[in-house]
Order: sequence, then structure tokens, then C-alpha cells
Amino acid sequence: MNQIPKPFQFSFVDDEANIALELTNTTDTTLKSIEVLTIFLKDEVTLGGGPSQAHIRFEGIKSMLPRAKAVISHRTWINGKPAGRENDQLARLKVTSGVASPYVLDISWEDGDGRTRFQRIAVGH
Repeated sequence: MNQIPKPFQFSFVDDEANIALELTNTTDTTLKSIEVLTIFLKDEVTLGGGPSQAHIRFEGIKSMLPRAKAVISHRTWINGKPAGRENDQLARLKVTSGVASPYVLDISWEDGDGRTRFQRIAVGH
């Protein structure tokens, strides 16, 4: 059976003012055209949930060397408009003890043969 490659690991990097997503290429291959797909956040305002009002978009990475790490810039959008740093929502993806996270990182990339690949990583499980 063909094993689907899972070349990425992630972590959150915190400094005093910001939180960022860091990806690590765990392979011995240079990966290209890396993209973390937009994450639509659960609505916290509407009782029982409603349409997503906030989502997080990530910048793409042209290429990533073997065993390299990259901090990916992101932007939170609320109601179709870019949010300021004070309304950044990336922290909602972090693991909270005793709370299951409904979010995943869906990552696409191009392998050394030019084929597009995908990896899904559960966040907070």
C-alpha cells in the first residue's frame, strides 16, 4: 500500500506581542509552492454557532529546504475585512488543556517530481 507522505510538523511561536505559525519540513527533499489553506473559525457570537465571521489566511512559501523551518505570516479577516493586530485570532488554534479543537491545518505543496500533495494536521488533538 502506498504511504501518503506527511512531511510537515507545526508549532506556534509566541513573542510578547504576537503568535505565529511555524512549519518544519521533516524530509530530505526541497518542497515547493507550500500553502496552508484558509481556516474559517467557528462563530463565538451566535448561540449554537452560525456562519463564520472570522477566518485566517496564510502567506504562501515558494520553497522550503530539507529539515528547514519557516514562520508563516498570516492575517485575520473579520466580516470580509482585514482585522488589526488587536483582533488577531490565531491564538484560537492553540491547544487548550481539556478542550478539543475543531481546527485542522490543510497544507498543499509540490514534491520534487512536480506533483501536488496534501497533508491534514489536526490542531489541538
